[in-house]
Amino acid sequence: MDTSKREIAATAARLVVEEGLEYGPAKRRAVRDLGLSARTSLPNNDEVEAEVRDYIALFCADTQPQELHALRLLALEWMERMAAFRPHIGGAVWHGTATRLSDIYIQMFCDDSKSAEIALIDHHVDYEPRMVTGFHGEQVEALSVHAPSRALGEEIGVHLLVYDLDDLRGALKPDAQGRTPRGDLPALRRLIEREKDK
Repeated sequence: MDTSKREIAATAARLVVEEGLEYGPAKRRAVRDLGLSARTSLPNNDEVEAEVRDYIALFCADTQPQELHALRLLALEWMERMAAFRPHIGGAVWHGTATRLSDIYIQMFCDDSKSAEIALIDHHVDYEPRMVTGFHGEQVEALSVHAPSRALGEEIGVHLLVYDLDDLRGALKPDAQGRTPRGDLPALRRLIEREKDK
């Protein structure tokens, strides 16, 4: 990684951890903050994630593990609530880089795209429908809720991304680092159990 990419990745990592920005907006803002040309080559997400892990280890090692655990418990609660829709947790909460400023992203794989929305309505859950970028760069419907976290004492954004059932197969292919990019309910439960053993 060249010097400007490393600087962008480090600055973006700070914005991700301290301000809760997603990787794309964090990289673009890092370019602006560093006074670089908008055409500057950007680091990839894996490079930013490596810097995020370094930043957390250096500045947040005493608080981040508890915050991550609280977010995983909240994700588990929502995945159990939406279990009929084959929920999978992804992003920073799954990969272990989330802090109290991170939102939770749960991908659901539905036979009928409206069924998840109907389930929220039936349970009197206030949500906001929006379009977000999916795991293949496509636009995907998200049902966004503000969920209270007792452990953190604040509301956390939980985004329920609605995919077709057919998308599930491609969703489990390993990422560039060979990791499983998301986990289902049993996988998240195992992760939480392992945290208890540490």
